[in-house]
Amino acid sequence: MFERLSDGFSSALKKLSGRGSISESNVREAMEDVRTALLEADVEYATVNEFCETIVERALGQDVTKSIKPGQEMIGIVHQALIDLMQQGAEDHPGVPKITPAPTIVMMCGLQGTGKTTTCGKLAAYLKKRGRSVMIVAADLQRPAAVDQLKTVAEQVNADMPGGSQVHFYGEPDKCAEYGKAVGIAVKVCQNALKAAREKGVDTLIIDTAGRLHINNELMKELSSIKKTIRPHQTLLVVDAMTGQDAVNSARTFHQQLAVDGVILSKFDSDTRGGAALTVKKVTGAPILFVGTGEKLDAMEEFHAERVAGRILGMGDVVSLVEKAQDEVSEEEAERMAEKMAKGELTLEDFLSQMKSLRRMGPMKQLMGMIPGVGSALKDVDIDDKQLDRIEGMVKSMTAEERKDVKVMNQSRRRRVARGAGVNVNEVSKLTKQFDMMSKMTRQMSGMGIKGKLGAMRDMQGAAGGGMGAMGGTQGMPGMATRRSTKTASPKRKFKKRK
Repeated sequence: MFERLSDGFSSALKKLSGRGSISESNVREAMEDVRTALLEADVEYATVNEFCETIVERALGQDVTKSIKPGQEMIGIVHQALIDLMQQGAEDHPGVPKITPAPTIVMMCGLQGTGKTTTCGKLAAYLKKRGRSVMIVAADLQRPAAVDQLKTVAEQVNADMPGGSQVHFYGEPDKCAEYGKAVGIAVKVCQNALKAAREKGVDTLIIDTAGRLHINNELMKELSSIKKTIRPHQTLLVVDAMTGQDAVNSARTFHQQLAVDGVILSKFDSDTRGGAALTVKKVTGAPILFVGTGEKLDAMEEFHAERVAGRILGMGDVVSLVEKAQDEVSEEEAERMAEKMAKGELTLEDFLSQMKSLRRMGPMKQLMGMIPGVGSALKDVDIDDKQLDRIEGMVKSMTAEERKDVKVMNQSRRRRVARGAGVNVNEVSKLTKQFDMMSKMTRQMSGMGIKGKLGAMRDMQGAAGGGMGAMGGTQGMPGMATRRSTKTASPKRKFKKRK
């Protein structure tokens, strides 16, 4: 995400880096690149002009033009300006409050095609993971399939996320036939759902309301009736981040009519422009609370302006990366793995378990992009996550003995594993060889001082002919292949003339 936007900011700030001092004209020239990048990212024109002028004023006000390191000063100013543009106005993330007496009522609204129903499931999964009990209500009676879809979503959340309270579903599919023939059918369903939620003792009620292909009086009248009767504690608007400025325009209209409390940007992982993220808060006044980061029901994150600003400027997002890791790996499991690595006792079974945890965190390129300085380096590199499927297939085709000790893998065993995983024998050989080297390295490093550990890492890297990436993979991930999307010129060879 933000690739085009990040390129624009990078180009602008490069013009100011490395200079002993800069002038006002230099700053304004750099801001022209920023202005172009923002407009291409579908940010509203008036917001773009105000943003660029703010940066110029702050740069001159802080005497950046006379600074020893003006490039670094400017990065700090731009970073803070981005945060201010997207800031929700509260130090702590408001999320979904827990109201007493229960339940907390959350009304979800949005146009058709924004992913509203799926987002209801994602919000339920988010709350379930945090120990909340949830009921989701199918109040979209315009489409009978919407009731069935929401029921399926609730069942999927419970199946994919065992443990904790069950996500309850409430729907009255028979009411779909009456919809449009009588007034207040959807309101009545919501009232019945609220009664059922109180009886079950759930603490959060999420209402999936009807949408339209465009905003009209009929839609707004129904949503207003539900809000007036049910009196939700929070009204959240779901907008499609891929639609850019259209998302902002619809958000503005919904906010004017319903006074929404927050926005959820769906399909945020597909948004390479980023205009919606930068503009929604400024134009509507409603903060972005959550973003959808993938197709899976657990792929939703809290929106933090500071972290997003860091990603745009290529500064990474280590905090989010750590949070993702903490969600997938318990502290006890991490300590156990660290102890096994220190003793050099790591097995392929352990490696498979860690790889599965890593995959649940999201696409590899997205995760590596959160590491400072790595995102820009990966811009022209396509990381093939399917290679992880091949590795998993190879490990699963091994016996318990082979996973525990790769040294027993003779040629006959390698051929059997290759047949079981549907791969070439050489791939199995490279995987076992790389893992054996990694095990040796961890054994050598255990008990060494820092100098000894660094020396061992250099030795192992040299012996492997480039480290764990020997089979054309990413360092530290056996067999993790990458493909460059741009061709690299091969080095020229020099030949001596024959006499």
